[in-house]
Amino acid sequence: MAAHLILIDALNLIRRVYAVQERPFMQIKQQHGDELSTSTQEQVLFNTQKNCVNALVKIINQHEPSHALAVFDSQQPCWRYQLFDGYKKGRKKMPEHLAQKLTSIQDAFMEQGVDSLTSDEDEADDLIATLAVKMAFHGQKVTIISTDKGFLSLLSPNIYLYDYFNRRYLDEEHVQSKFNVKSSQLIDFWTLTGDNTNKIEGVSGIGQVNAAKLLNQYGSLKATLNATDLKPSLKEKLINSTEQMDLARKLLTLKQDIPLGFNLKDIRLTTSSPIPGINDNIIAINGDRN
Repeated sequence: MAAHLILIDALNLIRRVYAVQERPFMQIKQQHGDELSTSTQEQVLFNTQKNCVNALVKIINQHEPSHALAVFDSQQPCWRYQLFDGYKKGRKKMPEHLAQKLTSIQDAFMEQGVDSLTSDEDEADDLIATLAVKMAFHGQKVTIISTDKGFLSLLSPNIYLYDYFNRRYLDEEHVQSKFNVKSSQLIDFWTLTGDNTNKIEGVSGIGQVNAAKLLNQYGSLKATLNATDLKPSLKEKLINSTEQMDLARKLLTLKQDIPLGFNLKDIRLTTSSPIPGINDNIIAINGDRN
């Protein structure tokens, strides 16, 4: 019997739940121009924590994992900001009162047997990718709970991505339908098109349609760059965008080799017994566990 690790993209879950709880009050605020009162903020936060815990319970009941971990972003800018100061520029910051509630939500998750992890240097996405790839390498199943399209590049026979809010798996069929490429081509695809969500620029004049056409014809960005039958104007665009593509690839690629420092047995669900034939010492991660 294989282990099954659930990795929850915690802020992806929490911020979406919070937005739903806040929305009715924001509509009142817009109508009357008043700031949300302290008591209203507290009510929104209470409802957010309650619904996050409810979501966690539903996730565990549905997926029946043997191990689980909620992974949080650091509150400090990660290494990607050092490479590119425009990274995620303009994205709405987390409300301070919600940021102050995260520790309480982590405690509530722990009451359900799910520990939390944050890192000072890396994003949650990098930590999740490292854990997922290492588990998959050992033939174990991983389900990532997130709506973040960046995880689609990790899809494999052992790595799944589940959208809790729309109750669906984001699989190869989804990738093909949305981007018209394979999941293994997505980093090349976004290197060409850029990623507007994170304010990462691609190659000027190449959109999703042309990027998919090139990758379907040549197989990869490297093969595209080495092709001898490209139109001169396209070849020039690519050559002139070499530095930008290199930067985009670095920003888009999730780390998969973060040093590991705790064992899989440490994140086994309290309701889950050791699995015969599974060595709980195969996984660990370096960071601050809360």
